[in-house]
Amino acid sequence: MEEKNPIQVSERIFNAIECLAQNGPMGLLDLSKELNLNKTTVHRILNSLICMDYARQDPESLKYSLTFKFCGISNQILAQNNMIDLARPYIKELAEQTGETVHLVEIDGGQAVYIDKVEASRGSVRLVSMVGKSIPLYCSGVGKAMLADMSDDKIRLIWDSSNIRKLTEYTVTDYSQFMDLIRQIRSNGYALDNEENELGVRCIAVSIKNYKGKPTYAISVSAPRDRMSDDRIEEIRSLILAVKENIQKEMGVSK
Repeated sequence: MEEKNPIQVSERIFNAIECLAQNGPMGLLDLSKELNLNKTTVHRILNSLICMDYARQDPESLKYSLTFKFCGISNQILAQNNMIDLARPYIKELAEQTGETVHLVEIDGGQAVYIDKVEASRGSVRLVSMVGKSIPLYCSGVGKAMLADMSDDKIRLIWDSSNIRKLTEYTVTDYSQFMDLIRQIRSNGYALDNEENELGVRCIAVSIKNYKGKPTYAISVSAPRDRMSDDRIEEIRSLILAVKENIQKEMGVSK
């Protein structure tokens, strides 16, 4: 009897989870096509997830979906991140000072993951960002801020391993032009996202180093383009740089 490859089994399970997370409720046939697996294999995966309360099947539509058990795991992971507790008072105050949405992210390979968010106090359209969502480093303010604190060689490695593509008409996809932006960020001490990740949204961001001095986190102030003029960014610049200094001082990180 041929032994099952445990890595392949795990890969199929997690691919099914990610597919359901991305697409929402799906029928067995659609999920099988999406995963490129036969229905028997996918049905077995789904039954395993249901038995462990990670998935459910709607009795009427017969479609499968993930349960909120994943949210519980996510919350437990976030609860173990001391950076969230440390930075929360600062980003909350920054949101109150600016009246705009403030994000805290953590680097994860070639992505930045939102780990905390304080919504704008003034009325505005809701941003597409949400805690747990990932965004590319190369086209986001927070990502470029963290990259600017790395060596050129490290930036090149991340760039080469990223799926570089235009998300908007303003996304920079030329490496030479991108490095010009990095040098500008290093000179200014902060990064900008000029609608490179999401049309109609601009942001200013700074990186936050961990206790080892590595750029692991970043914070940003984001707002609709009509509220984030160059003059407004200049006003926010001193506020966000002060927050960076205070957080790193509390972490015991020197400049």
